[in-house]
Amino acid sequence: MSDERLIVALDVPNVLDGLELTRQLGDSVDFYKIGLGMLTGGGLALANELKSEHGKRIFLDMKLFDIGATVEAAVRGISQFDLDFLTVHGDPHVVRAAKEGAAGTDLNILAVTILTSLDRDDLDASCIKAGSITDLVQERAGTALAAGADGVIASPQEAALIRALPEAECKLIVTPGVRPAGADLGDQKRVATPAQAIADGVDHIVVGRPIWQAADPRAAAQAILAEMVSPQAARPNA
Repeated sequence: MSDERLIVALDVPNVLDGLELTRQLGDSVDFYKIGLGMLTGGGLALANELKSEHGKRIFLDMKLFDIGATVEAAVRGISQFDLDFLTVHGDPHVVRAAKEGAAGTDLNILAVTILTSLDRDDLDASCIKAGSITDLVQERAGTALAAGADGVIASPQEAALIRALPEAECKLIVTPGVRPAGADLGDQKRVATPAQAIADGVDHIVVGRPIWQAADPRAAAQAILAEMVSPQAARPNA
């Protein structure tokens, strides 16, 4: 059983560890996220191998942020690898530049709203304007989607509010910070269970440590997949 709504984060040290994890997960997982932590460990090579040789879908989580010309050039280079998702920061100028770089390809540009590891104290320390995280995430999501983003990255706790935005119609919501009940939260501060995230309108959930740190990663993934299709995951009025 597989379900492309589950994206497994390959937050492991190198390509060999990544390939071993995908071997263990087998056909139970079809979608993988490769982030900055893997970039220097051969992340792009792993992405290419999983895509071209194993038919997996790939989410490249780079969270790009720079001047428009640089972002556009970087995304144009990445788009040649035929990957599926790429993250950029949700500032409108970054989103517009990324869409220009991805023009003519199937690469989906996902805008980061506010990292799920941050709370209001963290935003204060970074001189981010006043307001609740919920309000700021909604505002950033709306402006990013209006700038052309194909979807947004947000915590499960804001998913239902983002899904209600007019700008979010037919757009993707992808959520890290998903933890099965009883799992260690790690460095995540705004979390939900897989069932709750799906019920709140999320298109894809991203799960890393609860799977790759498990004694049996395949069994851990299958338990999450089962929860995603449980009655608790049913969307109201769906």
